Amino acid sequence: MDPSTTVIAGKSSLRNLLSVNDLGADGLHEMMRITDFFAEVSARPIPKVPVLRGKTIACAFFENSTRTRLSFEAAAKRLSADTMSFGVSGSSISKGESFKDTIMTIDSLGADAIVVRHPSAGAANQVARWVSKPVVNAGDGSHEHPTQALLDCYTIREALKEKSLSGLRIAVVGDLSHSRVARSNVLAMSAMGAVVTLVAPRTLWPASLDGWPVHEITCDLDPILAHTDLVYLLRLQVERGAGGLLPSLREYTATYGLTARRAAMMPKGALVMHPGPVNRGVEMSSEVAEMPTTLVGHQVANGVLVRMAVLYYLLAGPEGVDAMDVSRDASVLSDAESASLVALDG
Repeated sequence: MDPSTTVIAGKSSLRNLLSVNDLGADGLHEMMRITDFFAEVSARPIPKVPVLRGKTIACAFFENSTRTRLSFEAAAKRLSADTMSFGVSGSSISKGESFKDTIMTIDSLGADAIVVRHPSAGAANQVARWVSKPVVNAGDGSHEHPTQALLDCYTIREALKEKSLSGLRIAVVGDLSHSRVARSNVLAMSAMGAVVTLVAPRTLWPASLDGWPVHEITCDLDPILAHTDLVYLLRLQVERGAGGLLPSLREYTATYGLTARRAAMMPKGALVMHPGPVNRGVEMSSEVAEMPTTLVGHQVANGVLVRMAVLYYLLAGPEGVDAMDVSRDASVLSDAESASLVALDG
């Protein structure tokens, strides 16, 4: 089997997480179930369990990040794992070290799992071919960002108090051509039953919709708002060239920015999401950013929980997951972990 191949079939082992397609519908629901458990753990006075004690998670970020990097590090620490963090600035890459040699160095230092972010599509898949340890794709170019899709689906599920997204009408709006978040979210949301519409200026459409399970793609935002349960706004990625594909930011905002006026056109209780960082006054106005139905803060918080679930599944395997019983573990671990964590943190 190709080392980059990762499949969940029923309860079989997940080797890596490189794409939402590695999970499938069953795997997505399983990750939601595991995340529910870690949500309960994180609500405790000491939001930490010793389940990955002795393991080391390496965060190899060849591209800048705040939310993803910090949440993976926080997730590892809540699982009592050690962390190694790599950033390009100050590394031997400035001396000419190759991507492969950098990864092999991280592997040789004893990482039990490697979380990779890279500006090139397919980079995480390549890492999975080089190393035998689990690899998590934390964003590769304009390709995919699977853990973002997981945390977004979990946030929607939490907001709606539903186990499924079945029938939910979602509009994904903005820079489709450069967005790894859009691709992963479309795959995950559709697999969980949502009906997804893509909205963007024609110059920001994907080159092809092959593999995008969407209801439709349109240039017109206003006509669909009254029939949309959730608007998912994408960051305009000027650093990847999006700005050069638009007449001006002002025109983009006038046509596709979610203003208070446009938000009022949505059904009562309709949700608003954004993967961050939000360009206020571009993708959404400050008024919309502060609405109670705008879930950006919840997305960030749930990122830690989802990444706890992913790391735990990859390193504990299906046996560890199947052994988890929320009611049993909540009572048994609470005393045991308190004693062990006092010693750990002492």
